[in-house]
Amino acid sequence: MPLYSSTLCGNMAHILGLGKRSENYTCSHIQTTHSSFMSQQHKSPNTLPTHIASVSKSDQNFSSPVMEDRKIFGLVSEPEEYCRELDVAVRAVQMSCFLCQKLQNTWILNSQINHHNSPLTVAGWSVNTIVSWILSKCLGSENVSIVTEKDVQTLSNTNTSELLEAVVKTVNECLAEAPRFGVEEPESALGTSEVLEIISRSNSVGSPSGRFWALSPLDGKMGSACGDQYAVGLSLIEDGEVVLGVLGCPNYPMRKEWFSYHLSYQRMISMLTPPASETWNKGCIIYAKRGSRKAWIQPLLHVNKKYVWPNQAKQVSVSSVDNLGLATFCQPIEKANSSHTFTEGLAQSVGLSNEPLRVYNMMRYAAIACGHAEVFMKFARAGYKEKIWDHAAGAIIIQEAGGMVTDARGHPLDFSKGLNLESLDRGIVACAGTKLHEKIIDAVDASWVSSCL
Repeated sequence: MPLYSSTLCGNMAHILGLGKRSENYTCSHIQTTHSSFMSQQHKSPNTLPTHIASVSKSDQNFSSPVMEDRKIFGLVSEPEEYCRELDVAVRAVQMSCFLCQKLQNTWILNSQINHHNSPLTVAGWSVNTIVSWILSKCLGSENVSIVTEKDVQTLSNTNTSELLEAVVKTVNECLAEAPRFGVEEPESALGTSEVLEIISRSNSVGSPSGRFWALSPLDGKMGSACGDQYAVGLSLIEDGEVVLGVLGCPNYPMRKEWFSYHLSYQRMISMLTPPASETWNKGCIIYAKRGSRKAWIQPLLHVNKKYVWPNQAKQVSVSSVDNLGLATFCQPIEKANSSHTFTEGLAQSVGLSNEPLRVYNMMRYAAIACGHAEVFMKFARAGYKEKIWDHAAGAIIIQEAGGMVTDARGHPLDFSKGLNLESLDRGIVACAGTKLHEKIIDAVDASWVSSCL
């Protein structure tokens, strides 16, 4: 189901038992212990709504949020479980992508990609802070526990004061824009101690029971450093199972043919044709929740637009191609911790002859969910363990979009063993359908003995 965004938060309040749903409303705030969404209060029926959603030409039949409200709540029959968490998660990822976009020109010009004070490092810590802050503000800090690659002890060391100062500055600049995303900004700028306290919630080590969030703050650092693809991934795991996932892909090309263009050409075209409500060429948020059998995609916010319904949300589904000879393979780019030789050899042996799709890390999940590709495989080098935050969001999005994600034995990925996919058998295989998946699994079995992995 499409996301509950700011024009529908009056109804969200009704769902959560925070008040009655109004038929006529305008934008104000709901103040509760667990919610900071900008929402709607009752207004005179003689006054027209003043916050009509920004729509594309194809969406102009949506004349008001009231109409869209009735349409959604009249047709939705799926469970409302996790809708609130999904709403918060999408806002957090939208805001994180906004932050990354603001910093991207800086990190492209900076050659110190892995330096501890590089713009990429600042961006990663800042995304961590923004996500933790939004989750805590909207869901209550006592309910927020996050698994991620960042450790607050690293940032609190005395020799990282310059880095911490840069993170605090970046976070406050981003939080000043919070109302654009339907979230109240802080009453005053955050200080270093407050930022450290917010990041300290990212100290979970995972668990087979209970609830925690998994965050990949900046997946695809090499891609982001040169202006290519990267992602922010956020998922909610409950009792060892992923219940919702959100992928933010700021540079993901919305046209399949753009994947074959050199990244410098993509950047040039993007600058010449900035996105508007009628043009959506690059950048998206993809999300899904367990049991919905649907995955949704919507553009990132651009310029001064606000986060309001419908924001051009569209349903996505995997490709219907079930012939390996016609399928497109996601070609791995980053060489670290992955066996490209085995993967590419396997692709050739099963007849994947189409030109492969060039994508980084978590964007491969997006490519399959959107129908841009049909097969993705990853086989780690000996000794490397896959991290849960790199796969949880993408796995549930593909599954709800109609595809399959398992280990190389065909077993579901297990997110209940802590920070790593401990019980992973050889590698990860994601496909658009069961027929393709079965053929890939059989091919892995046939080729594995002769490999050096």
